[in-house]
Amino acid sequence: MSTITVQPINPTNPGLGATICNINLESLSNVDFAILREALYTHSVVCVKGQSGLTPKAQAELTRRFDPEAQSYGHGKTIDAKRSILHPDLKTVPHQPEVQVIGNGFVSEYEGLKDIRLKHPHHRTFHKTVIPDEKDVDFTRFYRWHIDAALFGRLNPPMVTSLLAVHIPPARKQTLLYDDGSNDTLQVPLGTTAFVSGYTMFDILAPEQKEFVLTSRIEYAPHPYVWISTAKSRPDGLGMVSEGLEVADNALPPIENASDVQILPMVWQNPVTKRFALQIHPSVVRKIHLKYGSVIDDLASVREIIHDLQRPGIAPERVYAHDWEQGDLVFFNNHGVLHSVVGAFKEDEIRLFRQCNLAASQPPVGPEALMATAA
Repeated sequence: MSTITVQPINPTNPGLGATICNINLESLSNVDFAILREALYTHSVVCVKGQSGLTPKAQAELTRRFDPEAQSYGHGKTIDAKRSILHPDLKTVPHQPEVQVIGNGFVSEYEGLKDIRLKHPHHRTFHKTVIPDEKDVDFTRFYRWHIDAALFGRLNPPMVTSLLAVHIPPARKQTLLYDDGSNDTLQVPLGTTAFVSGYTMFDILAPEQKEFVLTSRIEYAPHPYVWISTAKSRPDGLGMVSEGLEVADNALPPIENASDVQILPMVWQNPVTKRFALQIHPSVVRKIHLKYGSVIDDLASVREIIHDLQRPGIAPERVYAHDWEQGDLVFFNNHGVLHSVVGAFKEDEIRLFRQCNLAASQPPVGPEALMATAA
């Protein structure tokens, strides 16, 4: 009989965040993996403490176990594009290309990488407005709410992402500002990863909004992370400001096949609980395909619609801000949560993390697929 225990981190919101104890990830039986998988899809984000010794290979194998047919890193080679906004943030582990190194500060050597300078994403490089420099140490913002996904070509959104805290600087707190006219704020640990539940985001919609998202699909921009590289974000990190600054279509890399442009359901279903999640990457939306074939293609309108649907879901009381400790290994359901980098580090605050996700072997399951199966 397994001795694994699963403890919700916040008893008032048991669907978002749990700690798993008495689990041996180095020799995980099928029974114990089934417990881990059920916990992940029940609580959306799960943490296993004390995993500093986990190798990149073991991390990749654990992550692949949630989708055994998945092979390549979730963004494939799209992060290699120099104009991609993701390019500066990630360093690939040479001997384990599914695993990326992220963090802050200079690291002389790590897993075959030498003399690397990591840079924690800062909102001043991405947002339309910024917090003044003199307040930068004490205040922060959500950098960008997103799903880990290439959203272009044949790379399906990864099912699960794993994050391992290899080294973290001394703890301190920051005040997170939404700066969107709401006066919302949130006290967060330095460098937290913030999560919100797509299931809650769906559940709190009005009935007419639920009908809309259940019957509509999102068309994402081609080469999305190049497309937005010249545009700026809203201050709450939930999508872009519409100023016509996106890279023009004729200046983007070529589109080899029209089918490379991804059109995905707005709502994805949990494989265990069967709940629906409102699962949209707000920064790179381009069009909305409606129930009877018409399309909303005015970009500013598309962005406003998506922001109105998602903004209640990132209210302070609905955010789980993980308080990282060295050795924490966090798995999150990339088909059921949005997450954001948070924090402003000093140059000498060294932070080193490993990230792994794999392009899923199948696209996300949405309402259309379910209705087709039922028919």
